[in-house]
Amino acid sequence: MKSGAVGAGLVVLLLLRGECMRGVPRRRRYTPDWESLDSRPLPEWFDKAKFGVFVHWGVFSVPAWGSEWFWWHWKGEGLPQYKQFMSDHYPPGFSYADFGPQFTARFFHPDTWADLFLAAGAKYVVLTTKHHEGFTNWPSSVSWNWNSQDLGPHRDLVGELGNAVRKRNMRYGLYHSLLEWFHPLYLLDKKNGCKTQHFVRAKTMPELYDLVYRYEPDLIWSDGEWECPDTYWNSTEFLSWLYNDSPVKDEVVVNDRWGQNCSCHHGGYYNCQDKFKPESLPGHKWEMCTSIDKVSWGYRRDMAVFDVAAEREIISELVQTVSLGGNYLLNIGPTKDGLIVPIFQERLLAVGKWLSIHGEAVYSSKPWRVQLEKNTTSVWYTSRETTVYAIFLHWPENGVLSLVSPVTTSATQITMLGIQKDLKWSTNPEGGLLIYLPNLPLGTLPVDFGWTIKLTGVK
Repeated sequence: MKSGAVGAGLVVLLLLRGECMRGVPRRRRYTPDWESLDSRPLPEWFDKAKFGVFVHWGVFSVPAWGSEWFWWHWKGEGLPQYKQFMSDHYPPGFSYADFGPQFTARFFHPDTWADLFLAAGAKYVVLTTKHHEGFTNWPSSVSWNWNSQDLGPHRDLVGELGNAVRKRNMRYGLYHSLLEWFHPLYLLDKKNGCKTQHFVRAKTMPELYDLVYRYEPDLIWSDGEWECPDTYWNSTEFLSWLYNDSPVKDEVVVNDRWGQNCSCHHGGYYNCQDKFKPESLPGHKWEMCTSIDKVSWGYRRDMAVFDVAAEREIISELVQTVSLGGNYLLNIGPTKDGLIVPIFQERLLAVGKWLSIHGEAVYSSKPWRVQLEKNTTSVWYTSRETTVYAIFLHWPENGVLSLVSPVTTSATQITMLGIQKDLKWSTNPEGGLLIYLPNLPLGTLPVDFGWTIKLTGVK
């Protein structure tokens, strides 16, 4: 073929391509301001997931006393009980940095962790990559000799757990603290009223970009934002890049902790505050994060049994959270060796057992027109398409569950999850319906707490 013909053919192809591209909508670009960023639709996987496991793990797991804020309580606030603890158990002059080599992760087997989280029914896992102490659980190039590759485990903990979690088709989220309590550059910026950004440019932003490029997280759980405004943290610039050009731009989800006054107002979904529990249906997607150890997020050697949330408490919170349109992120703190203590395993497996029966009322569910009905027992509702689920937390003494909100039709069918046969029911003369629960000893039911009525053909 002659060169002139090739040139003409190329022109025709380009013109045709131009005609085709005109029919394809251009990808939306998000500008670095909250009005634009807040308009981004939340990737749907997050709302469908409903339940995740949070993992707080770091050098604070070595003293394992008080809480994961050990260093701040000891040196930042100078609390007497922390000074006394150090005096009683460590030699004079022992520094927080000296805990670093003792963070060994010797018994950390990521596949064992991931199997446990899968058995717990978790759809996503969030690991602390760096808490406010500044130690990074990955080989960060801007955290020299204060990271898990150079010190302690000599392993990439973030990468190892991520591989194990993703092999089991769970989503992987990364917790990252924007601040570091005692970093000299952060202290300098604070002294300057957050008007300079030495710390952000040298530490925070390089870490965030590195985490995204290196691990391609499904979720970024930001924290440590409260002392400075989002303009100091360069949050909107980072998020616009994350949504527009990053390798995870289509699937990544973020929370709302990106600067003073952002919480509960800006970002992806809302955490609002630790252990946030709204009393009515919020207008924005949200997540409740809470911990099995009610006193601390990190592991504590001094944890007592009454500090541990009971199975009933956890299931109840999960049900209420999902009914109000939220996700439930349940935290455990592993030991410095990388072990998850048996009582934490027990609680997670109890959630998994419950979800194995009741998962269809939780995963991918939506809030119903009524979320809570207080009658002889508290009933929480969820829905999936035309099906309504009524989850009741206390078994009525007479074995009859009274529901006021559902309106029956000629097509109404009522069953209980985990029980094969249809349940008998009748309309209540005072309104609503009466459901006659199975006449079985409670010990023979699939679960010991929290039962679900499945209603089809109701309005």
